[in-house]
Amino acid sequence: MDQAVASHHAGQPHASASDHSGQQQHGIRIYMWIWALLFVFSAFSYMVDYFRLQGMVRWTLILIFMFIKAGFIVAIFMHAAWERLALKLTILVPPLALLVLIGLMAIEGDYTFLTRVSSFVLGNATTETTSPHAK
Repeated sequence: MDQAVASHHAGQPHASASDHSGQQQHGIRIYMWIWALLFVFSAFSYMVDYFRLQGMVRWTLILIFMFIKAGFIVAIFMHAAWERLALKLTILVPPLALLVLIGLMAIEGDYTFLTRVSSFVLGNATTETTSPHAK
């Protein structure tokens, strides 16, 4: 009987540890550090509410902490930090492109809204005073 088949039937693993020498092994220490950092950034997120920050400061801090935590999770726990650049770009570029497009749409929406407000408010005021039919 073949040795691989014999070892499989004997309840032993099929491949030896030397067969997997190409794989990287990361110690538990890095995972514990990242876990601690995630805990700290979560505490910072809760501190934003505890100190009752409001408005743009609140949402800016919450989003910053959220993106930092998401980056740690993707980089370490999903092993993206050890992947090739092409795979990293494949994962990161589409969401970043969507964020840029959302930002451009928000700017255009603000421009359209402000144009309409100025047209309705200022446009009516100027047409009422300069209208030849107004008496």
